[in-house]
Amino acid sequence: MMKYEVGDNIVVLLTNEDGKVVEILNENMVMVEVRGVRFPAYNDQIDFPYFKMFTQKKAPEKKKVYIDQVRREKAVAQPKEGEGVILTFLPIFSKDVFDDDVVERFKIHLLNHTNTAFTFTYDLMVGGRSAFQLKNTIEPGSDFYVHDVDFEDLSDSPRFDFEFALKDPDKKKAPYYEVSLKLKGKQIFKKIEEIQLKNEATFGYKLFDTYPDKEEEEKVDLSKLGNAGYRVYDASRVREHLETPRTVVDLHIEKLTDNWKQLSNFEILTLQLKTFEKYYDLAIAHRQPALTIIHGVGTGKLRDEIHDLLRLKKEVKSFVNQYHPQFGYGATEIYFQY
Repeated sequence: MMKYEVGDNIVVLLTNEDGKVVEILNENMVMVEVRGVRFPAYNDQIDFPYFKMFTQKKAPEKKKVYIDQVRREKAVAQPKEGEGVILTFLPIFSKDVFDDDVVERFKIHLLNHTNTAFTFTYDLMVGGRSAFQLKNTIEPGSDFYVHDVDFEDLSDSPRFDFEFALKDPDKKKAPYYEVSLKLKGKQIFKKIEEIQLKNEATFGYKLFDTYPDKEEEEKVDLSKLGNAGYRVYDASRVREHLETPRTVVDLHIEKLTDNWKQLSNFEILTLQLKTFEKYYDLAIAHRQPALTIIHGVGTGKLRDEIHDLLRLKKEVKSFVNQYHPQFGYGATEIYFQY
């Protein structure tokens, strides 16, 4: 029988703080809330507050203190500045057919141990495909529940992609900050063993300590370049000197080179991706509203590589690989935002 129920008042034994049970995780663990912060705790790390209520000493009666009796106060230790932004994993266990504890899933939380509020975009990549996406805001000093992830997904080399930005923009700070966390199955197994030995509930990875400053743009004295013999173009007319863009780019290797039969698979993929990047950049420079990339069906390797690149590009509003009467499922349509 479970010792605690949702709504029970408890006390954290280590810190002697009062809290409340807000979720039952399993027969050995609950989620508690203390002063607005939620965190997991084992049943033996908390207790009902009755013992504390009956054994707590009453505060002694205050005596009058005269001004010449007041002692100089000791300096109060200031809390350390934040510990950064951390992604934590809470394993949820269940019983297998042999009555052994096995990890069924993980609860993913984002911890903001800084004094700054952030907006963030989150994308979980599993097996090269997007498995979960989220956009939200995390306040200073808060714990944000992201979602649950099945154990099988975390054993398939997942990648956790984040893009952070300041909730209140600052001209001296970077407009956004991207960070990715890649995990392998062996790492996760090792972390689970470690927290079990230490009797801890979670393990985590720090995403960053402090939000970065804006990079200074190097200014170039154009008059010096002109005097040195360099030809300086008007930026507003730069498109006149660019190669003609395309609205449709065919990446089939026989369209790119006549000597494709002599190339290895790696060399073919490299040439295709370089061609994609070239015409993508031209489309942006000419401010095209859209671009269609023909990658074929095949094994899907080229399509997946292109989709991974598109997810990281700021100018992409959306992209879709759907049936097209001319290309079937072998093309991706990209739509831009400026």
